Amino acid sequence: MFDTILFPTDGSDGADAAFEHVLDVAEAHDATVYVLTVADTSRDSVTQIRGQVIDALEREGARIVQEMAERASDRNVATVTEVLQGEPYSTIVDYAAVNDADVVVMPTHGRQGLERFLLGSTTERVVRRSDVPVLTLHPDGDGVRHPYRNVLVPTDGSDPAGAALDLAVDLSVAADAGLHLLSVVDVASLGIDVRANIAVESLEESAADVVDEATETASEAGVTPAATAIELGTSVARVVRSYVDDNDVDLVVVGTHGRTGFDRYVLGSVTEKLVRTAPVPVLTVRGTATP
Repeated sequence: MFDTILFPTDGSDGADAAFEHVLDVAEAHDATVYVLTVADTSRDSVTQIRGQVIDALEREGARIVQEMAERASDRNVATVTEVLQGEPYSTIVDYAAVNDADVVVMPTHGRQGLERFLLGSTTERVVRRSDVPVLTLHPDGDGVRHPYRNVLVPTDGSDPAGAALDLAVDLSVAADAGLHLLSVVDVASLGIDVRANIAVESLEESAADVVDEATETASEAGVTPAATAIELGTSVARVVRSYVDDNDVDLVVVGTHGRTGFDRYVLGSVTEKLVRTAPVPVLTVRGTATP
C-alpha cells in the first residue's frame, strides 16, 4: 500500500536513525524511497549571498542523499534522490504531491523536559500542511518497532477520524496487525454536580456509538478489531498514551483537521499533542478542510 515513500533529510542524527525505519517499511511494502534534501534558500543570509553558499549546501545535500541511497542499496531498496533549493517545508509538501508519494516520513526533534519531544519547525509545518499522510517518529528510535503488531485509531466519529480509520484498516491488513479502536470521553470541562454525571453518561453513549460505527466500518473491510475501548479522562492525549503503553501499540493513526485560509491547515490540539509526545510513531492523515 506504500509504494512510494518520501524521506526528506538534513543528514542529522535524528534523520539518520529514522531512515532505518523507512527501510524497514520500504522492504515490507516493496516500495521506492524518494530521498530529498532541500538547500534552504529562505534565510536572508543565504539568499543575499547565494553563489558559493548555495553551491556548498547543494554539495552537502548531494553527499547526504548519496549516503542514504547506498544504505538503501545494501538492503535492496530502490531509491530516487533529489537535491532542491527552496523553503524546506513547502518544497517537501509540493514534492510529495507532484511525485504521488503515499507517505512522508520525518523525525521529530527531542529534548528533555515537560514535553519531551517537540517538533522541529520543518516537520511541524509539513504535518500541518501536507495532503499526503505523514509518519513522524522520535529520532532516538525509542518505541519504534516494525512490523507493526498493534495499530491504534483514536476516534471521535469525525471525518478526519474516518480517514485515519480507513488507512489504519489497510495497514492492519498489509501487516496482519491487530486494530485497536479507542474513543475518549473528555470530562475536563464538566463539573461535579448531578447534571455533569448525566452529561458523562450521555457522552459515553455517544462514544459507544462512535466505536460501534468504526467497528462496523472495519468489519466491512474484512478486519475484526482486536480490541475496542471507551475511556474517560481529563486529557485525551494522556489517555491515548496510556492505552499505547498498556496495550503494546506500535503505531497510532490519527486524523488532522483542515481549514481554508492563510494558514491552510492546522492540527487539532489532541493530534498535535500526540505527535509531540506519543511514545510510538504517529501517522497523521488529512481530513476534509472546513472554512
